[in-house]
Order: sequence, then C-alpha cells, then structure tokens
Amino acid sequence: MNKLEAPNSQVSGSSMQSSSKSPNPSPEIDDGSSKRQATRVFKKSSANGKITVYLGKRDFVDHISHVDPIDGVVLIDPDYMKERKVFGHVLAAFRYGREDLDVLGLTFRKDLYLASEQIYPCLKDINETRGLTRLQERLVKKLGPNAYPFYFELPPHCPASVSLQPAPGDTGKPCGVDYELKAFVGDCSEDKPHKRNSVRLAIRKIMYAPSKIGEQPSIEVSKEFMLKPNKIHLEASLDKELYHHGESISVNVHIANNSSKTVKKIKVSVRQFADICLFSTAQYKCSVAEVESEDGCQVQPGFTLSKVFALTPLLANNKDKWGLALDGQLKHEDTNLASSTLITDPTQRENLGIIVQYKVKVKLCITPLGGDLVAELPFILMNPKPDDIEDIILNDSISTNNHEVNSTSEEKQSSMGNNKSSIVKEDVPNLIQLDGDDTHDDDIIFEDFARLRLKGGETEA
Repeated sequence: MNKLEAPNSQVSGSSMQSSSKSPNPSPEIDDGSSKRQATRVFKKSSANGKITVYLGKRDFVDHISHVDPIDGVVLIDPDYMKERKVFGHVLAAFRYGREDLDVLGLTFRKDLYLASEQIYPCLKDINETRGLTRLQERLVKKLGPNAYPFYFELPPHCPASVSLQPAPGDTGKPCGVDYELKAFVGDCSEDKPHKRNSVRLAIRKIMYAPSKIGEQPSIEVSKEFMLKPNKIHLEASLDKELYHHGESISVNVHIANNSSKTVKKIKVSVRQFADICLFSTAQYKCSVAEVESEDGCQVQPGFTLSKVFALTPLLANNKDKWGLALDGQLKHEDTNLASSTLITDPTQRENLGIIVQYKVKVKLCITPLGGDLVAELPFILMNPKPDDIEDIILNDSISTNNHEVNSTSEEKQSSMGNNKSSIVKEDVPNLIQLDGDDTHDDDIIFEDFARLRLKGGETEA
C-alpha cells in the first residue's frame, strides 16, 4: 500500500502502513526514549477530493448495555461548500435480493435503523453538549480548523452485521445485514447524494463472546419399541457451552442398548440455524461440520458404548454452501461463520434481521424398521474479546520465560530475569495509554479504506 497524506499540509509527514485485517494494535513508534503504540485512522475522500472522512475504526462492539459510538471527523474545503451543508447518515439495512433485481423503484431491502446529523455547519456546539472524544481532539488539532467532528450512537438492540454466502456468479453486495456511514454535500438531509461529493464507508457492528460462561450442555433421550419392554438410552454432552471460532468441539456420547435392536451407525454434526426476521420469520438450517462412526462400530443388544467425537466448524470447509450465514464482510478474506446471536430482549427479535444459532446433532441409526434416535445440544460460537487474546499471549510469554529462568543457574537466572521484562516489552504492545499524554499527538497512521472485492464485481467499502 502506498504512502498516504491527509489533504492538508499539517499531516504531510504522517506515515502509512498496510494491513489486510480489521484494526489491531498498530506497530509501535520509537521516539528514542520509549516506545508508544501509534493510532491508526482510516480515511476516505470523495471523488472530487473536497470532503474526506476520518474514522478511528471500522468495527463497533455491542456491549449489550451499549454500543461503541461512531465518532470521527470530516475535513472539508470551505471554498467548495459555499452555501451548502455537509450531512452524515448511518444506515443499517437488510438486503434480501440482488441489486440487479431492483427495478421500477422497488428495492429488495428493508431499512432497520437510520441516524442523521448535520456535520457542517454545526447546529449546536458539540463541545458543550457532549465534548470531543480523545481521537476527535487529536484529529482536529492535526487537520486544522476545517475539520468538523461527528458522533452517532446506535441503540443496543440493533442487529449485528451478518452476510449470506453468495452463490457462484452473484455480483454486487451480498444479501444480509450491513451498516453504512455516509457523508455528502447538499442543501438538506433529504437530498440525493452525488458520487462526486459524497463518501460511503462500510462499517460493522459486532459482538464478542461474553465473559460469563453458562452451564455445560447435556441431554438424555430414550427410544422405546412397540411390544418391547426395553429401550435404547442416549446421553450426549459438550465439555462447555461457549466456543470460539476455529476451536474444536468435543461431543461426549454414551449409548446403553437394552433393546433387541442394533445401533448401526452414529452421526454427529454441527448445524447452523438462521432465522430470517423479515415480514415473517423463516428458518434455514445448514450443516457446517459432520463426522460418523467408523464401520464396525455398532452397538449390539445388551451392550453399551462411550465415545468422544471432535468437530471443528470452519468456513474454509463450507465455501460451496450458498446462503450460509457469515459474519459481516469488509474484505472478502476477512470473515468467518456467523457468530451466535445473543438475544437479551425477546420482544426485539423482529429488529435483529438475521438470528444465528448453533446446535450439535447426535443421530443414532438403528437397524431397519427401528427408526432414528436424535438429540440436539445448543451452544454458542463467537469471537473472543481482543483483550482475552492479549492476556493469553502475555501469560504464555511470561510462563515460558519463568520456565527458562528456573532451569538455569543463579547467575544465568539473574541475567535472564532482567531480559524477561525487555522481551515482553518488545513482543507485547503497550496497552496502557494515558489520555493526558500529549507528547505524541503526531503518532497517527492514516490508512485508506479498503474495498470489498467479490468475484465478478467490486463494491465500494
């Protein structure tokens, strides 16, 4: 990625570093005396370059009680504005049809949330009403008097970003729930934006795995047969309720066959359930991981069996399944299976767009005329909080260093003990930043907003 400069001489010295993933801690800037983590800011300009939007992040986290505010600044050319104004919109929409099918003014989309604000000129003094965020203060100071802040708050019950995997040959935006931040020049907020003087940015609303873990899922089911006093008993359980994407799921299966039938085969699968809450609720089911018992692993009458099955649901193994729910996309490679939807208020289901749930299905195939015995175990599949990942890395690094220290002599222990802190400092970003420290306000990295590239077409992000 090429080196970028903000459209203002004050930021001409800002550096640019490339990244293909969502905002993670940026490389640290060495000021000669200490190392400090630089702030990455995403920017996108209109076609004519007269307005530029600066945004600190593209992923906004739902904390259940509140959602991260969408805050940033817009840099304008006052000579170009004249008597016109700059407006900002945030729109959450559920698209349930391809864009090329939109005809005669009919669009296959349902607007779920809309927020609008006049950014320039300010109708009220933002400093008096809610104050500038730390990022806005730094950007306004760096970009100059023509930078104007904006601030949007999302309600806690708005839907998460979810997309449906497109079929081969589909072009344009995929179906699903997406968010868009738009800034444009016009006389009123109802004006239709022009491509030459408007900026559109795709953003995501996401939710991380909760810190509180629920009970271990388990179930017991039995099957009786006509004119037979005994039955087949099935117990199934998971080792925990919450799993992270890419983590293996262990399914414990115990079968007690007290009948005269034979359990011929055991099938275990992970299934995704997607409830489409549009005009009426429809549910779609899709298997994302499957495993079967080996040949010869039968449960004869009067025998028992205990076995652990391991499954790992991954998007890489389900690329060919059209309509599979995925986490909202900002780039084609930057996604995974859709995270489970946490419903805190059942009355708000219809506003969630797509509700995603996962269940483990255990199926016993019994000899002909015996039918099947099925048990289902619901579980949660989500991404871990970034802080949890950093804590794990830090703890692993410290424990490894402690092991090395304890295995050496006292002299070597002393020297490695001194090196341990420096190793951790070099490998782990500085996560403690004081808002009052103004000595590094220039440590801002400007990065162009990425584009969402799909096969056969390109959509601006």
